Amino acid sequence: MAERDRSSLLGLLLDHYEEMTGHLARRLGSLCLAEDVVQDTYLRLRSLTALPDIDNPRSYLYRMADNIALDRMRAETRRGRRFAPAELGLDQPLDEPDAETALEHKQRMERLSGALAELPPRCREVFLLHKFDGLSHADIAARLGISRSMVEKHVMKALAHCRDRLEL
Repeated sequence: MAERDRSSLLGLLLDHYEEMTGHLARRLGSLCLAEDVVQDTYLRLRSLTALPDIDNPRSYLYRMADNIALDRMRAETRRGRRFAPAELGLDQPLDEPDAETALEHKQRMERLSGALAELPPRCREVFLLHKFDGLSHADIAARLGISRSMVEKHVMKALAHCRDRLEL
């Protein structure tokens, strides 16, 4: 699979993050679970060794996210986790944070997403490989054909930028 294809899908996922999270939150009844599913979608996409021929990349991402959400719901059911009954007006798991905490979390995630979008492409790629994929600096350097020192500089720059944007 061409890295460009993977990168374009990852970019599309970031571009549609809020829309996809809202879609999944309605389906799952929980914003926190929806955000987890979007992150799992990102991780699954990063781990694919080959991509099929994709006619509609956006639909492909939504289908992947929906399948992950379905897997998550099945797993929760097998574990015996119960969701609050809909007739009580509660559409979220019983251990869900209160509305104010959820709103603060959402706003913080939006600021983080915006901060990541502001980074130069290579810096963002290095940061995501390190923080989301868990790759070491040496592994990233080898994968991208840059020095380990440059990887460290990109990671430090991204961390400082995100920290500054989240402290606003």
